[in-house]
Amino acid sequence: MRSGDPGELSGDYDWAGRPRHIRVKAPGKINASFKVGPLRADGYHSVASTYLAVSVYEEVTATAKPGTPASEVTVSISKDSSLAPHLLAGIPLDGSNLAVRAARLVADISEHACGVHLEITKHVPIAGGMGGGSADAAAALVACDALWHAGLSREELALLGAELGADVPFALLGGAAVGLGVGDKLTAALAPEPLHWVLVFSEDGLSTPVVYGTLDGLRAGVDVAEPAGVDPLILAALRAGDPALLAPCLGNDLQAAALSLAPGLATVLQAGIAAGALTAMVSGSGPTVAMLAAHGRHARDVVAELTAAGYDALAVEGPVHGAHRVFDA
Repeated sequence: MRSGDPGELSGDYDWAGRPRHIRVKAPGKINASFKVGPLRADGYHSVASTYLAVSVYEEVTATAKPGTPASEVTVSISKDSSLAPHLLAGIPLDGSNLAVRAARLVADISEHACGVHLEITKHVPIAGGMGGGSADAAAALVACDALWHAGLSREELALLGAELGADVPFALLGGAAVGLGVGDKLTAALAPEPLHWVLVFSEDGLSTPVVYGTLDGLRAGVDVAEPAGVDPLILAALRAGDPALLAPCLGNDLQAAALSLAPGLATVLQAGIAAGALTAMVSGSGPTVAMLAAHGRHARDVVAELTAAGYDALAVEGPVHGAHRVFDA
């Protein structure tokens, strides 16, 4: 902590005597494949998924509040966020926010923690099936570890992240990975060449628990097997960076439930194919739709056609790196 002498500096302040801050970006994700097992006794579902981190990022700036207890974690949403104001207004700014919970986990095991303010810049859709809240948590873990010099390894941060949600460890890892268990048992997958995607966003989110519950209802009376792993052809296509090989392998068990809750998504899927996408699918629990393109120019062409038709579309690539610090120029 800093002493009362304003000329005296400590780790909580920069060279100019300003409270120190750390800025971290973490990516959203899509699920290139998603198999869901039956409802378990603990209320969860076993899954086998192929995660891809894509180039839509959340950003968290952690600013030290020297002289305040480590339990004093505050949060705000940046005016630079690209999401609609009415959506941003629904984000909790209390202890239920995943980024706040992440900061407190790091504070609990850091010897030099003080209070911190987290400013979140939102670009990943809220309740869009892309893990935006998990990306916030991952960014907060990395930022607070650096701010307080906690010295935690990526593996230790991932263990903390798993306490917050199954998608947080992947937002830390980034790249491509196979997720088993409830999605938290991750194995990195080789994907040396970025693939190009078009994302179509929806103003209305879908609750992940509601989507899973709807899937259970649709499967009532059906014997569903526990997923053992992902299709080896998907991993081969990722290794090769071959979108034509990947396209027929994509699939999502949650898509039927998402379409049942939001029937308009069927029109989005059809529009993507009509615009020339290799394939189109609901990503995760939706309602974001992911469309695979042959290359970057192809993705931009699909975006142009969908935008002209009134859709909120964006060209992205993935896989990209996980949560990482951003250094000011």
